[in-house]
Amino acid sequence: MSIENLIFQGFPTVRIFSTYQRYAIFASVVLLALASIIAASLYSPWMWIFAGVFVALTLVGLRDIRQHRHAILRNYPIIGHMRFILESFRPELRQYLLESDRDEEPFSRQDRGLVYQRAKGVEDKRPFGTIENVYGSGYAWLTHSAAPTEIKTTDFRVRIGGSACKQPYDASLYNISAMSFGSLSANAILALNLGAKKGGFAHDTGEGSISRYHRQGGGDLIYQVASGYFGCRNDDGTFSPERFAELAADPQIKMIEIKLSQGAKPGHGGMLPASKISEEIAEARGIPMGVDCISPAAHSTFSTPIGLMEFVGQLRDLSGGKPVGIKLCIGHRREFLSMVKAMLKTGIIPDFIVVDGKEGGTGAAPVEFANRVGMPMLEGLTFVHNALRGAGIRHEVKIGAAGKIISAFDIARTLALGADWCNSARGFMFAVGCIQAQSCHTNHCPVGIATQDKLRQKAIHVGDKSDRVARFHRNTMKALGEIAGAAGLSNPSDFMPYHFMFRQKDNEFLDGNEAYPYLPEGFLLAEEEIESLADWHSRWDRASADTFAPPEIPHGPFTVRKRVA
Repeated sequence: MSIENLIFQGFPTVRIFSTYQRYAIFASVVLLALASIIAASLYSPWMWIFAGVFVALTLVGLRDIRQHRHAILRNYPIIGHMRFILESFRPELRQYLLESDRDEEPFSRQDRGLVYQRAKGVEDKRPFGTIENVYGSGYAWLTHSAAPTEIKTTDFRVRIGGSACKQPYDASLYNISAMSFGSLSANAILALNLGAKKGGFAHDTGEGSISRYHRQGGGDLIYQVASGYFGCRNDDGTFSPERFAELAADPQIKMIEIKLSQGAKPGHGGMLPASKISEEIAEARGIPMGVDCISPAAHSTFSTPIGLMEFVGQLRDLSGGKPVGIKLCIGHRREFLSMVKAMLKTGIIPDFIVVDGKEGGTGAAPVEFANRVGMPMLEGLTFVHNALRGAGIRHEVKIGAAGKIISAFDIARTLALGADWCNSARGFMFAVGCIQAQSCHTNHCPVGIATQDKLRQKAIHVGDKSDRVARFHRNTMKALGEIAGAAGLSNPSDFMPYHFMFRQKDNEFLDGNEAYPYLPEGFLLAEEEIESLADWHSRWDRASADTFAPPEIPHGPFTVRKRVA
């Protein structure tokens, strides 16, 4: 028999106390409440203050014992609330006191600090060397030249618009990625768009369409057309060509982007509850008040690869020849190859494709989607780039990329792996003042960015924050010019995979051409197959321009079919 059992048998009081000690705090509060009431009645009226406090705590304890939602409060009345209080500001405790400069959740303090410094225009240099683990797996670095160049003009641009485009757009190499009004506050949208105007770069509207705050800022817009067709929909939620044509005629709109999926929650729709729809949101989206706003997972206008390309052509015609492209996070690779086949079959080629990585952000996404659905940006970008090369049409399509791109190194690496320009959402949110509180879905954003609370969003001073947005872009472009010059280049668009090295293991690294190679032009259409690219050829053979559905259900490795000349 243990010592504890002997003590319990010999001293019943100890056994009782051990059994009910979890109620000690509650019992103490009850006794203090009674003592305070007695003291207030007999000695001093000031004691009623203490009596009020302890009586209130007693009522809380009684409620805790009687409620059924939280077991911890039934077993630990009053004191159990400390768990929920501490849990409520656990992210802040971790961010300010516990995490290191390199911890990523999802952006490290080092990354956030870089954006803050460049947005404010303060010193962004680091003393005493890197804090990165340069010998650790996953580390990447730029190879510099013994003959560096000096790049004086850092307003880097890329022309977007193919042969069928009548109004091409010269876009910055770094632009604001899609964030809707409704997800972001009015002042945040206005600060971002005004910053884009001051800095001469583009602002993607997100699927929530164009609000009065986008128009007030006057910056260049990329109008996103998603499955809800906000801003260009009929009353039943279907696409309205007439309304689209009227909206797309606005000279502030420079490009049209058809969203198939986004990185943080590809293949997932959404709903904006009626209770959150304000008159301003309803005005921008073209939806009624008092009704839940549904964003379907799939488009209703098309259901096949050819249908998608025909929709691209339709929007290009309706917009007067503005650049029209698609945005997606890569899922089934065969489905993207089906889109490429549809481009070849119809002759309708998008002016651009934006590849969103699964590491992209959103105001709210199911954990399984955010963590486990979709292809990361580097792999998705490389696949899209090489698929277009393999089909012989890479020169006709510009590629944008998004997914945790906030530094000049991020941009340079992305350009090297096949992108023509980059987008960033959270980088520019940091520039506006985001502190990564990760409360975007609660409407309680502490800095007024991801909220529709009128009082909270007043914390954003539009003039100051728009200056920061423009300054962050300008300083990032300056840094991009500096590292391009260090590599001996005259323009960042000249970056190639071989300019970068990627560490695979602690003692092994690969040249960029080995890790992320450019595949041969036209290899998917060639009569002779490349043996090492058998997987590509097999997937291309299974892709169809007429359907997204697979021709067969795969159960194992495929046998590569040899083409007959």
